[in-house]
Amino acid sequence: MSRPNILIVEDDSDIQQLVTYNLIKAGMHAICADNGADALNVLEREQVDAVILDLMLPGEDGLEICRAIRENERTRRIPVIMLTARSEEDDIVAGLEIGADDYVTKPFSPKVLVARLQAVLRRNLDEQQEGEFATDTIVIHPITIHPGRHEVFLEGVPIQLTGTEFAILHVLARKAGWVFTRQQIIDHIRGYEYLITPRAVDVQIFGLRKKLGSAGHLVQTVRGIGYRMKE
Repeated sequence: MSRPNILIVEDDSDIQQLVTYNLIKAGMHAICADNGADALNVLEREQVDAVILDLMLPGEDGLEICRAIRENERTRRIPVIMLTARSEEDDIVAGLEIGADDYVTKPFSPKVLVARLQAVLRRNLDEQQEGEFATDTIVIHPITIHPGRHEVFLEGVPIQLTGTEFAILHVLARKAGWVFTRQQIIDHIRGYEYLITPRAVDVQIFGLRKKLGSAGHLVQTVRGIGYRMKE
């Protein structure tokens, strides 16, 4: 298997070197970009397996770059880890809402960063392998879900969901009527060691309902417990 190619978007040269050293030590390749514009150029010409993205960048900030990655058909499935000095919950939720897969706050442990990166790479690979063999289409009310192609249609019209929104919809739709707690949703879509607040799940549900439009009410809140898909 070839070594993963990781894009580091960070304007601090010391942090670039620290992260690069630890990625190489872990058996990965590293490409560095000092700002968002350079990062998007790299993504256009290189095959990138994951992005480590600083939130505070000169010019366009990390949130804008993450949004651009998610809106580009070619790059929207690339895992993104936010690397940020901001530890406030609102900033973390904002990153996750846009489509970041994980976040690490500064100051950080290089070992923790590498472990988080390896985890998102594994999840991405697992999803790709499952997609190759997933043929069962889920049809529930006006919603059609193609797991293998990561496609969702509402009355035949395609809907663009983030990876997290798709994963939540898939979890709920596979067992319509079942109630999932916020922690169960986190465990299903992120893995048992993923650190995320229940509020972040609520934000993802809000975004999912909004994109589902008239079918948004099918994702039901079960007060005091969690969420379910209407049977």
